[in-house]
Amino acid sequence: MAISPPSDLVLDVVQAADPLEVQAAQARLKANRAAFAATSLAEKGAGFGAAVDILDGAASKAGLGNVQKTAHDETPKVYRDFESVVLQNFVKSMLPTDAEAVYGKGNAGEMWKSMMAEQIGGVLSENGGIGIADQMYSQELARHRSKGVINAAVDEKDRSVALSMVTDLERRTLGVSETEKHSA
Repeated sequence: MAISPPSDLVLDVVQAADPLEVQAAQARLKANRAAFAATSLAEKGAGFGAAVDILDGAASKAGLGNVQKTAHDETPKVYRDFESVVLQNFVKSMLPTDAEAVYGKGNAGEMWKSMMAEQIGGVLSENGGIGIADQMYSQELARHRSKGVINAAVDEKDRSVALSMVTDLERRTLGVSETEKHSA
């Protein structure tokens, strides 16, 4: 008498299932998992805060959080805010457009997506940004420092071009040639 062990019921069901239906079920599970994660974060009131903390944690693990701040420490908040808006628009354009499972549908989803981009842009700007604020501030300082200072340096090539233009204007306007001008 031979013993025949019972077959694995789950394995039999998986082998009998249609592959397209399995893929569709897996996609629904992934969407439900993402929706659950977003909902649970929103219910805790830490949706964006948690996302920012995750970004900060990943940056510090990569060693990016240990950068010594130098020039942008003194950059005024107005310039940082401007850079934040620029980065917000940049990040918003990079976020996925078909992520209704994460952000939601319609205007509410667009609002959440916009708020996420705003927070990410703000965090990037606060942590040094990409240099827009620093560059704008240094240009503004240079402009204020050079206010009232006249650049009196003249290049010899520029001087000769200007003199030839004046001579040409005199010749055409007054009918004076170079030889008549020097002989008079």
